Amino acid sequence: MEKNRSKVGGKDKKQKRKEELAKKKTLDDLLKVAYAKENILAEFPAFLKYERNGLNLTIEYGTGESLSSSMKDYIMKLCTVNMEGPFGDEWPQEQKNKRREMVSQAARYIILRQTNGSQVNAENEAQALESKSTEQKQQSLWTGEGDPVVAFVQFRFMIDHDVPVLYVYELQLESCVQRKGLGKFLMQFCELIGRKNQMKGVMLTVQKKNVGAMNFYTSKLRYSISAVSPSKWDPMIGSDASYEILCKTFDAEAKAILEMTIFPVVSSTFLNRPEALLCVKAESGLGLDATGYDILLTD
Repeated sequence: MEKNRSKVGGKDKKQKRKEELAKKKTLDDLLKVAYAKENILAEFPAFLKYERNGLNLTIEYGTGESLSSSMKDYIMKLCTVNMEGPFGDEWPQEQKNKRREMVSQAARYIILRQTNGSQVNAENEAQALESKSTEQKQQSLWTGEGDPVVAFVQFRFMIDHDVPVLYVYELQLESCVQRKGLGKFLMQFCELIGRKNQMKGVMLTVQKKNVGAMNFYTSKLRYSISAVSPSKWDPMIGSDASYEILCKTFDAEAKAILEMTIFPVVSSTFLNRPEALLCVKAESGLGLDATGYDILLTD
C-alpha cells in the first residue's frame, strides 16, 4: 500500500516538473522572439512621430549595444539632471548602476528627437511661438550630431513570477518637452509594444519622493502597486524602501499574480538585519539593483 502511494507520488512530481519545464520553455521562447526583432518599433509606423502641443518629434529605435558615445553621454546627463534630486545621497551608487544597465544587451530604447520642421496651424500658432521661445531658453543637453535628442525610454522584456512583462527601466524627458502629453503617449506606446510581443503587463519603479509621478501613474494611467513591491511584502520592510513597484496587467492570470497575490514575508527576526531588504528584492526576482529602475513624472 505504502509502496503504491510512493509510486503515485513520484509520478505526480515528475509530471509537475515536466509541466514546469514546458512552461519555462514557453516563456523563454516569448522573450527570444521579442529580442530577435531587428527593430521593435518598425511594427508601429503611426507612432514614430509626436506632433502635438507645439512639439514636432521623431522617434527612433536603439539597443544598449548600439549606443554611440554621444548617446551614452546624453543618457547619463539627462538621468543626472532628473534623478539626482529624488535619489539624494543614494545617487552616486545609482549612477553606477545606470551606467551598467544603459549598455546591457537586453536594453531597448525609444529615442525622441526635436525636428526643425513645424506642424503648426493657425489655431496653435501662438502656442507654438511660446513653446519655441521657451525651448530656446532651455537648450537641449544633446551635443552629438543630428537633430537634438530631448527624451528617451529604456525598457526590457523579462519574466517576473512566471509572468512575461515589459519593464520600463527609464522614462526621461527634458524640461522643454514635459507637461505636453508626451509622458502619457510614451507609456501607452510601451503598453502597445508589450501587448504586440505577447507580454502580460507593464512594470516600472517610482521613487517614493516623487509624489507627483506616483499620483500620475496610479490615478491617471491606473497603474497599481504590485504585489512584488516591498510595501506589499511587509509594511516594516516597505517603510524602509525608497521606491514602489507599479504594474498594469493585461489579463486575469497576470493580475492575480502581480497585483493580488500576497507573497510570503521574511521572519520578523530577520528584519533588523541590514541585508533584509536586499534579500527581499532578490526573492522577488528583481535583483539587488532593483532601485535602478526610475520613472520621472512627465505629463
